[in-house]
Amino acid sequence: MARLLPPWQPVRVVSEAGDLKSGKAVLRLPGGLLWVASHRDYDPPRRFVDELTSLPFPWRHTHHFEAAGETATMVTDVVEAPVPAKVLRRVFAYRHRQLADDLRAQRQMARLAPRPLRVAMTGSSGLVGTALAALLTTGGHRVVRLVRRSPSGPDERRWDPFDPDPHILDGTDAVVHLAGAAIGGRFGDAHKRLVRESRVVPTEKLAGCLRHANDGPSAFIAASAIGFYGPDRADELLDEESPPGRGFLAGVVKDWEQAALTAEGAGARTVFVRTGIVQSARSGVLTLLRPLWELGLGGPLGSGEQWISWVDLDDVADIYYRAIVDSALAGPVVAAAPSPVTNREYSTTLATVLRRPALVPVPLLGPKILLGQEGAHELAAASQRARPSALVQAGHCFRWPELEGCLRHQLGRAKADV
Repeated sequence: MARLLPPWQPVRVVSEAGDLKSGKAVLRLPGGLLWVASHRDYDPPRRFVDELTSLPFPWRHTHHFEAAGETATMVTDVVEAPVPAKVLRRVFAYRHRQLADDLRAQRQMARLAPRPLRVAMTGSSGLVGTALAALLTTGGHRVVRLVRRSPSGPDERRWDPFDPDPHILDGTDAVVHLAGAAIGGRFGDAHKRLVRESRVVPTEKLAGCLRHANDGPSAFIAASAIGFYGPDRADELLDEESPPGRGFLAGVVKDWEQAALTAEGAGARTVFVRTGIVQSARSGVLTLLRPLWELGLGGPLGSGEQWISWVDLDDVADIYYRAIVDSALAGPVVAAAPSPVTNREYSTTLATVLRRPALVPVPLLGPKILLGQEGAHELAAASQRARPSALVQAGHCFRWPELEGCLRHQLGRAKADV
């Protein structure tokens, strides 16, 4: 369900069915309402039915599956409900596109990891973690969530970031370390200290657990960021071989990656995923910008000449997945689309997708008020033109290599759907 819910809809997964015969999926709607879809009329491998049972609204969704030759399946969704077809068309176009892309990704990854893996993960409830955990489990892998609260099931383990159980990674094949405090915020001393302390020491401590693990991981995949390159790289083309930049975030990321090298010292293949600006209608930069553009108030920030290294959320999930299963990947990996754009180009593209103007430049005063002078310089006005050379050399296939396609996918504005 997490893989199929359109990101522009205010709907969240509460729980999924344990089986398609008699289970139920529970979604949370705005206002705290629950959408409970009970499964019935299970006729494998041909069909199953969802019926809404929690609200006084008639909804029957039949999922049909039919062989289409020896290597393909025709999936047909039939919805019986008092809802105009036009309202549902964007939703199901997204679902079908997402399903096809996920199956393609699963097929590619299965060539690299033919057996199911057990993957430990911090930050599994965050934006990237949620997408990645769902992608891994639908591929038959098991995700062991490292959580700071008391575990609620066999697939969770209690994790203290500053004093982890030395055997927390026992019996796992790989670790994905995503946890860290949000970087967005006013760059005062307290915020900067939180950003650093939530990354460097916990990463070193978790990587150190590999030395004590019984039947432990052979791969340690650590989150990183293109902030490694600093905010002042102008038009310079950056990749995994480029030196670090200057500034607060560059220093944090450099130390963050150095901490992850503890895993390499323990014999694990170590990957630093230097992620660009993630594009998702659920959270992040796109959710902040969209309301302004919808009102016709959007435009390039400052001069508009600064470079943005962006990446679609689903591509980020694919890249982490590949880092887990591809034994040839090690060291820094730039997780950004192969086509970075200037801020002006980003503004124009977003305006095109939303059918709104983007004519008036936005002054940097707003970001300076929200983030402080240093924060505005390091985040809003940063220029980083990064290229994913390691992934390109590995023959990695991006779902959304161009910005317009990515934004249309995330916002439900694909040309074929509207």
